[in-house]
Amino acid sequence: MNVAKWLLLMVLALPFLELAAFFAVAATIGFGWALTLVLAGSFAGAWILRHATGSHIARVRVALGEGRLTALQADQHGGLILFAGILLLIPGFITDALAVILLLVALWQAVAAGARPAPNDGVVDLTPEQWHQVPDPRLPDRHKEHRN
Repeated sequence: MNVAKWLLLMVLALPFLELAAFFAVAATIGFGWALTLVLAGSFAGAWILRHATGSHIARVRVALGEGRLTALQADQHGGLILFAGILLLIPGFITDALAVILLLVALWQAVAAGARPAPNDGVVDLTPEQWHQVPDPRLPDRHKEHRN
């Protein structure tokens, strides 16, 4: 069997494996606690996708728009966090365990990277209080046109 067939088999078997894992955890700690853990994992995934990966998604868009795939490779731990958020969003203990492993790997990579400067990919993360709009001198001034 080639890799694609194994991957397809695993994707098709995942719901059944997740259901078996849920029943095993529910039998051990109780249905309510097991359901609470699954829901907490899904909420954590939604939070990660909403807050922690916003700048990474912007970097991916800029890099793909400019055709610079090396920028995506330089920011690999951001991609791991994005994938971990997606896995956490999927209900189940197996996907949550894989997501935690990916988050630990991303954390280890970020710590190992130390204080290396971020790649110059054209994306600057600022809070709304830190930025203001600067008019482009190449464009006509619209305020003057409306006054005439």
